[in-house]
Amino acid sequence: MRLPVGLRALWSRRAGVGPDPMPGFMPGECVLMPFDVVRRTYESKMRLRQGDEEAQRRTGGTEEITVWRPSWIPFASIGADAVAGLCVDAETGRIWYWCEYAERSVQFESLTDFMEEVADVLEVPLLAAEAGVGLMHGFLVWGMPQDAAERAAWEPLAG
Repeated sequence: MRLPVGLRALWSRRAGVGPDPMPGFMPGECVLMPFDVVRRTYESKMRLRQGDEEAQRRTGGTEEITVWRPSWIPFASIGADAVAGLCVDAETGRIWYWCEYAERSVQFESLTDFMEEVADVLEVPLLAAEAGVGLMHGFLVWGMPQDAAERAAWEPLAG
């Protein structure tokens, strides 16, 4: 499968973020997934899909269950365990939210729309849906940290 140009460009700037505890530098406390985590997550989701397809063949089911589509490429996770995050549909360009409980929803029409929202919030932090955008130990953080020690190190991003 070919990676969308925008995703290749994003990964060329930074091929993932290190292990937790690492603040999320994208909205929703997402972090860019390293390639090995992308591969493992994709393979795991495709195994789930194959299991559902096999179960439907055995039972004669015809209802489409969207566990995972082959064109979905995960690129951002919420936390280091990659049980929830964002993926880009390589066919449509849409950005989907996914989680381990099979919740799926379109979040952005394109990676460009997603990155434009990131840029808008960096220019005007009050636009952030989270409590605020700030810096913690020199890292960009979306939202006020819950942990007291992290909250003490957090400072609002001026804008």
